[in-house]
Amino acid sequence: MTAAVIVVGSVNVDLVAAGGRMPRPGETVSMARFAEAQGGKGGNQASAAAALGARTYLVGAVGSDHWGAAARADLAARGVEVSGLATVDGATGVAIILVDDDGENSIAIVPGANSAVTPVVVASALDAIDEPQAIVVACLEVPLDAVEEAARVAARRGWGFVLNPAPAPLGALPASLLAAASVITPNETELESLGGVAALLAAGAGAVVVTRGGEGAELHRAGAAPQHIAPIPADVVDTTGAGDAFTAALAVGLAEGRALPDAVSWAAVAGAIATEGFGARGSLPTSAQVQARLRS
Repeated sequence: MTAAVIVVGSVNVDLVAAGGRMPRPGETVSMARFAEAQGGKGGNQASAAAALGARTYLVGAVGSDHWGAAARADLAARGVEVSGLATVDGATGVAIILVDDDGENSIAIVPGANSAVTPVVVASALDAIDEPQAIVVACLEVPLDAVEEAARVAARRGWGFVLNPAPAPLGALPASLLAAASVITPNETELESLGGVAALLAAGAGAVVVTRGGEGAELHRAGAAPQHIAPIPADVVDTTGAGDAFTAALAVGLAEGRALPDAVSWAAVAGAIATEGFGARGSLPTSAQVQARLRS
């Protein structure tokens, strides 16, 4: 049976300036090129899961503008089921992204329609999905109460729940949300905002997978020694969306029944390949590409 992944998250249009160096505060710099691309952590994660072959659903919202129509069309073309993607009056979310010559990025987000993702929207969309087994993935680019509702419905349906705590929360997340997570996938900045690995495990999280970019990843579980997942060599062009590809691949691996350490290793390869193209969805790998890179 094909693995099922349900993403509850944001959809944005990415306005990307690349090539050169990041500006310092108060400084104007000239960058080499500009592109408009599809983005948003939810949209990226759903696109990555679909590319890996999972039956993928996206729950979120876009605006009534041309960007919203383009986002919906792009996701559908990638094989994402978008019946749970609402259209609301107003603007689609926007991300303004700078990418330097080393492929590192800096991102500012205007939520737009993502703010309209309410608990009612989430519950209605999830209740309409007929999947006996699935992994639900949620990020923090939509309102927190909507993420909490996604966790509640996942628990009620017997689905796994993966929390990607990005962008970094300004304060502590509800203990009930942390306890509902089968896996939490913070990067180093997000981990610091959440109080560290020990605090997350003490709150009841099933596991914590810390992504560390070029240094690989770490898997932490209560009562077990941490496991380091070595970085995967990649010809880095743009790191935008690499964390989303990692989280999506982890969810797909779990939905396929992989053991957690194997799913993390598989996700690390998918995240590395995702850095080799421009934009958040410029190099999303297929399952065959991940397997080939693992063998090499």
